[in-house]
Amino acid sequence: MAAILAGLLRGRTGIVRRAWDADGVAARKGSAPKLGDVLLVTGTESFLADRAVRSAIAAVSKNAADAGDSAVEVTDLEASTLDVGVFAELTGPSLFATERVLVLRGLENLPSEMAPHLIEYAGSPSDDVLAVLVHSGGQKGKGVLDKLRKASVTEVVATAPKAWELPQFVAGEIRLHGGTVDEGAASALVDAVGHDLRALAGACSQLVSDSGGQAVTTQLIGQYFGGRAEVTSFAVADAAIAGRTEPALEQLRWALDCGVAPVLVTSAMAGGLRGLAKYSSAPSGMREADLAREVGVPPWKLKQLKQQSRSWTPGGLATAIKAVAQADADVKGASGDAGYALERMVLTITRAHGRR
Repeated sequence: MAAILAGLLRGRTGIVRRAWDADGVAARKGSAPKLGDVLLVTGTESFLADRAVRSAIAAVSKNAADAGDSAVEVTDLEASTLDVGVFAELTGPSLFATERVLVLRGLENLPSEMAPHLIEYAGSPSDDVLAVLVHSGGQKGKGVLDKLRKASVTEVVATAPKAWELPQFVAGEIRLHGGTVDEGAASALVDAVGHDLRALAGACSQLVSDSGGQAVTTQLIGQYFGGRAEVTSFAVADAAIAGRTEPALEQLRWALDCGVAPVLVTSAMAGGLRGLAKYSSAPSGMREADLAREVGVPPWKLKQLKQQSRSWTPGGLATAIKAVAQADADVKGASGDAGYALERMVLTITRAHGRR
């Protein structure tokens, strides 16, 4: 676990750009959290924030074990409950020379009278304490965050990867557990499981554990998650963008019957059409890597977009994108029948496919 967070940190004052990249640069072990540090964990992705906290505790515990010390004492509490007395007790000198980790969650709810004490501590932290401060994102408490950053705390930003980066997240998770996977299989797992990082991480762990040391393949993913793959919002989007009306409607009804949220269907459809529109309008002659960055997709996705673009015109794409926007508004409250709104969207898109 210590190696995970070591790969996330860029140094004492660095802000992590990709906290989700478990593959990381594990060689930077010197940047792992240690006693005497203040670690600031910010961002809305709770899975990554929890992982950063666990990894920090694991890093300190490992250092203590390597040094032959006793177990590290961990105190985990809500910042809203903090007062001066408790804070002084948790961060002051220990009578028993105990190594400690203090985790303060919900930093945005820190009482205003505690802010000066916390900021002062961050400028001169205790040598036998690792303080981990967790802020769940948003503007609340931003003033405290800004002052903590000026105090040169280390920051981990728990921001989820973009949809097109999820296969890379999967590949990193599988390598983290000692397995291997190619881009196609990583994408297949995303299609099967969805965008939830906890679910993806759990699936990666399970697949590596059960693969018997072999590479994680599309076939293995189908064996474990094939039923779920057939009802994902991405399957609906792929069929509709390909102009396959009946399969798209069948996938849609099956997805809704299996509990797929309507908003996930419109999101997948919007993502697919957006990528297609960017690909179609990109300058010709670009290198593959540059084109992938321009469109916002992994390089392996370009082949699929090239094939799809042959059957779409600018007018057809505009019609399809408007249909998705209307359906998205409908499923978020503008219409009382989300299923009907999604079926109408699928029909409009498949009819726009190939229109001249």
